[in-house]
Amino acid sequence: MARDSFRIGNQVIAPGMRSTVELPVARLYNDAAMPLTVHVIHGRRPGPVLFVSAAVHGDEINGVEIIRRLLQRKSLLTLSGTLIAIPVVNSFGFIHNSRYLPDRRDLNRMFPGSELGSLAARVAALFMREIGSRCTHGIDLHTGSNHQFNLPQIRAGLDDHETNRLAEAFGAPVVIDSRTRDGSLRESMARRGSPVLVYEAGEALRFNEPAIRTGLRGILAVMRAIGMLAEKTVQRRHPVFRCSVSNWIRAPISGILLKLLPVGSQVQKGERLCIIAAPCGEAKTSIHAPFAGLVIGRLELPLVHQGDAICHLAILEGNPDAGNLAKKFA
Repeated sequence: MARDSFRIGNQVIAPGMRSTVELPVARLYNDAAMPLTVHVIHGRRPGPVLFVSAAVHGDEINGVEIIRRLLQRKSLLTLSGTLIAIPVVNSFGFIHNSRYLPDRRDLNRMFPGSELGSLAARVAALFMREIGSRCTHGIDLHTGSNHQFNLPQIRAGLDDHETNRLAEAFGAPVVIDSRTRDGSLRESMARRGSPVLVYEAGEALRFNEPAIRTGLRGILAVMRAIGMLAEKTVQRRHPVFRCSVSNWIRAPISGILLKLLPVGSQVQKGERLCIIAAPCGEAKTSIHAPFAGLVIGRLELPLVHQGDAICHLAILEGNPDAGNLAKKFA
């Protein structure tokens, strides 16, 4: 029995074919079109429907390169199921190097959206209507924001068996058991019963090669785990550590940030994380770890105000010897 074609927007994609679909969004005020560009690969054999999205925050660009490389993989010629790849969800923010849309809203707090709402709400509604409603699984690609760099990590609701299985299969160095946030894409898909992984790696407006390679390997591993690609023996090059509790350490004073430990560093309670120095004079303040854990994120900007988040510290389950993952995940 022949497999049905896949319908999205005004296009019909036959089994074994791939197509680029432009879903109309609001035009710019100079009347230039600003579509939501979607790449669809519809396999000859039945299987899951997976979306892989990037740049929901327009300045988080690592995922754009991950998807570009994903779409070039020859293994997709033997795909079972359907892959929907959206390299740039927030085109408006992307072209302005901005996290937000022109209406100054965070798109990842606007799902499932509204056809009659703000621009962000309308983009979210379009995504859910044309993409989210058709998908059984999803992977949403992000980076750190506001000059913050993230160690490659998966954030997911691990109480769901299937989500937990796929988080482990992805193979990022750290898996964080994370509650969904109101208005997020992950929350909206969870309400539909579709497991979604959020991959966080690197920083905004910068490509990071290890983060890109880890993300690409992870997506392919998930596609194998759900039967979209043929099984393959993969030698994992690093362990996967789990975390259910993490906390950003904040600057107690303003000044210049010095000697901040790199991501992937394991620290003991009381160990020095960094120094904040006065820009003029010799005054220095050492910041120490309030608990033992792994550095999974850090501030890259050396100028800080009191209260700025400077170091993201995660407590690993069982407190295993994580070593220095910064070298192992590359």
